[in-house]
Amino acid sequence: MLGDFFTALGQMGDARFRRVLLLGLGLTIGLLAAVTVGLFWLAGWLVPDTFSLPWVGEVGGIDTVASWLMVVLMLVLSVVLMVPVAAAFTGIFLDDVAAAVEDMHYPQLPPIGSVPLGETIRDSIGFFGVVVGVNLIALVLFFFVGPLAPMLFWAVNGYLLGREYFQMAAIRRLGREGANRLRARHSGQIWLAGTLMAVPLAVPLLNLLIPVIGAATFTHMFHRLNAKS
Repeated sequence: MLGDFFTALGQMGDARFRRVLLLGLGLTIGLLAAVTVGLFWLAGWLVPDTFSLPWVGEVGGIDTVASWLMVVLMLVLSVVLMVPVAAAFTGIFLDDVAAAVEDMHYPQLPPIGSVPLGETIRDSIGFFGVVVGVNLIALVLFFFVGPLAPMLFWAVNGYLLGREYFQMAAIRRLGREGANRLRARHSGQIWLAGTLMAVPLAVPLLNLLIPVIGAATFTHMFHRLNAKS
């Protein structure tokens, strides 16, 4: 498992890896910026320019204050949303990462057709929804587990990351049903590898690399486990 991880790290300079990373980051920043601008405009449109307060009278500039509060709110939320949104966008292009890994390390494999874009987008959106939903639940549980909170974070995200990235790698060669069967046979090792991916999620900037590193790592893991089956 560690061998899969370090082999993936050794390929991080690949041009196709950089392209996927930059596409994911660019689309994420563009989306968050667009939402920020939209909320800035919406707050200015919905909130009246002045309020009349008892003993104070007319207070102006309320719409401007509300608009800038929306900007501050989105800046704070962006810190939380950057990683899952980037993971969702990057997920659309992770097939390119798997193809780059196979071209370099498994050139003997027969070529395969690319996964339909609609199916890839659907899976990425579904994964994003699951990640956000489960982590919101975990966030509530953090208040009850105290010092065990980081372990809960790693365990939850380790399961999700392992499931997503192994499925992505396996489905290219085995189809959805075959990928499910192989993942079920090696669920423990896949969860453990996913936890390895989850640990750096709390490290700013480094966490943005996880989708690409994860896709490459689990492509190696898939080929290793599939060869044993």
